[in-house]
Amino acid sequence: MNLNLPLSSGPRIVVIGGGFAGLSLIKNIKLPNTDYKLVLIDQNNFHTFQPLLYQVATGGLEVGSIAFPLRRFLKSYKNTIYRMAQVTRIDCENNLINTNLGELKYDYLVIASGSVPNFFGNKDLEQHAMVLKTIQQSINMRSIILRNLEEAANTNDIEKKKSFMTFVFAGGGPTGVEMAGALVELKKHIFNKDYPELDINLMQIYIVEAGNRLLSSMSQVSSDKTLFFLKKMGVNVLLNTRLIGYDGEEILLENTASIFSKNLVWTAGVKGNVPDGIAKESIARSFRIQVNEYNQLTNFKNAFAIGDIAMYSSKEYPNGYPMVAPVAIQQGEQLAQNLIRAITNKNLVPFQYRDKGSMATISKNKAVVELHRFKFQGLFAWFVWTFVHLMSIVGFRNRVIVLIDWIWNYFSYDRALRIITGFNDKKKNSSGE
Repeated sequence: MNLNLPLSSGPRIVVIGGGFAGLSLIKNIKLPNTDYKLVLIDQNNFHTFQPLLYQVATGGLEVGSIAFPLRRFLKSYKNTIYRMAQVTRIDCENNLINTNLGELKYDYLVIASGSVPNFFGNKDLEQHAMVLKTIQQSINMRSIILRNLEEAANTNDIEKKKSFMTFVFAGGGPTGVEMAGALVELKKHIFNKDYPELDINLMQIYIVEAGNRLLSSMSQVSSDKTLFFLKKMGVNVLLNTRLIGYDGEEILLENTASIFSKNLVWTAGVKGNVPDGIAKESIARSFRIQVNEYNQLTNFKNAFAIGDIAMYSSKEYPNGYPMVAPVAIQQGEQLAQNLIRAITNKNLVPFQYRDKGSMATISKNKAVVELHRFKFQGLFAWFVWTFVHLMSIVGFRNRVIVLIDWIWNYFSYDRALRIITGFNDKKKNSSGE
């Protein structure tokens, strides 16, 4: 069975993945006087603004404010078609993609399938820990957090109560830091009022980091300031501490005492979401697809990979470019121009990443920002973080909704989305997709 697609006399470009990389390419590819067709394949019919998933998980934002329908996005781009399908295999030798809906031939292929959590082979962590990569996971996490507080309110066993009220984030990157900071705000301004029968001081928040500092991709100054902010807020930060196991009750740590908790969030690593059919010799570090300076796959000039899935080693980035949105967006922009060049028989231009800086927020009025030579922390950094993320959200309506929610939360500390919905507590990191 073949996917039902309109015929075209021109080349067919297939893009796998509607994330930052895929949408950036679609926005920037323009082929006048060419009857090309660009086909976007994604198993979800929406784009997710992943940097703000933690705010959905902590009740600060509605799901609809960080998700944007792909068909609505594509209305502005002619010659572009969307199919809600799951890629089951790629056959680069025959320019063929297999999906759950049928086969699809392509002239040019762009793999932008993103990343998934990396548990480094630890099956216990994979089974019992929560993760935060999808919309459904953020909803599940919010429900689990609230459900466990309800469980704490319903038990007189002090040790069980502590376990339900202890939250551990494995990994001191942006997600772990932002989630921990958001929970502190909930603890101080929401949970103490919603649960008067609980001793809120029993609620403990941990960050467990295997390295010697937080936010290792940023400077030592930003790491130190982040650590200062978090400790002042009451977060327990364990550096140089490796998490080695979790059974849903006890978190095993290397060379230190265990932590008993019902709430472990894994933020310690991701790996490429590689479709079946990619040759083993083309898969590099962190399960990413090896590409050249043009983002081409090895031995296939008409197949490309961009975003988190792509691995290109250079002198500046021997372990590949960071798996962050700015890299994906820039690669999408560059590849759009290179596809135009390829179709019009011109030489391709190598990709060069322009690092515009990095940032992370800790809580209200607390953030760290690095822009080239400038490094600043605190209130001004928080406003910069807020502005950049607001303007990066897809869709004017979504920006307005997020801005209104942020203004309301800033002055009232009230997060109205404290609701418990259905979730699979036996498989906490289930995507639900």
